[in-house]
Amino acid sequence: MTPFALPHGLHGSGPHKVIAVHGWFADRSAFDALLPDLDQDAFQYALVDLRGYGAAKGAVGAYTTQEAAADVLALADRLGWDRFSLIGHSMGGSVIQRVVAAAPHRVRRLAGVSPVPASGLPMPPEQWELFTSAEHDPDSRRAILDITTGGSRPAAWLDRMVRRSLACSDPKAFRAWLDSWAREGFHTEIEGSSAPALVVTGALDPALNADLARQTWMQWHTDAKLVELPSAGHYSMDETPLELIRTVEDFLREDDAGRADDGNGQAEGAGRGGGPGAAG
Repeated sequence: MTPFALPHGLHGSGPHKVIAVHGWFADRSAFDALLPDLDQDAFQYALVDLRGYGAAKGAVGAYTTQEAAADVLALADRLGWDRFSLIGHSMGGSVIQRVVAAAPHRVRRLAGVSPVPASGLPMPPEQWELFTSAEHDPDSRRAILDITTGGSRPAAWLDRMVRRSLACSDPKAFRAWLDSWAREGFHTEIEGSSAPALVVTGALDPALNADLARQTWMQWHTDAKLVELPSAGHYSMDETPLELIRTVEDFLREDDAGRADDGNGQAEGAGRGGGPGAAG
């Protein structure tokens, strides 16, 4: 497994370094709606394209979350970032947990946005068939987008998201990534992690929701917080960008300010409970 020079864009000049990893349906443009309103004085964000996406669309690889974690660490080395925080959306949530497993001493904080848990995401046969068919079928991609946003988004938005997904991803890589994030479990490698963790879920997302986060992330990370955005589905970067920025950046700022009360009554506090339930 050879680390790859991940294409990336740097935004901001702040002292707190953050690497953001996109999900299954998009490249780094997944974060475009956030860029105008990020605090670029406090933070410097590196937004990456994973192998098979965006500027790395033609990159050869195994297309696994473990490989991606090695690529992220190699990028941090090239940037000279000894310690950094991580943001991961969906599949990217699995990638950033792999980084924690590989190099826990380098991670300041991690924020998963509708994140895939480290246990993977088992699916019933009919759902698996829908997801595997999305490799080549735009209608399958559209159905997944519609389902995971509660059937509440405009048709034009769904169509635009499908077009972006098709344009920015290599079909072969897209299919291989599914096998990795959905079927590979490594939660035993992160159980007991002390890196402060935030999980942001959308109330309209039927699958990667707050209940699943409570059974997985909140069990495995000893210092974890859960925030559910009531008006978001799976794509809060597009659906509720301002709420997402406020939630994530307030969490990142706690690294210097100490733990602060949330004040809005939506955050659930930390600690481990009983054993995690099955994801799915």
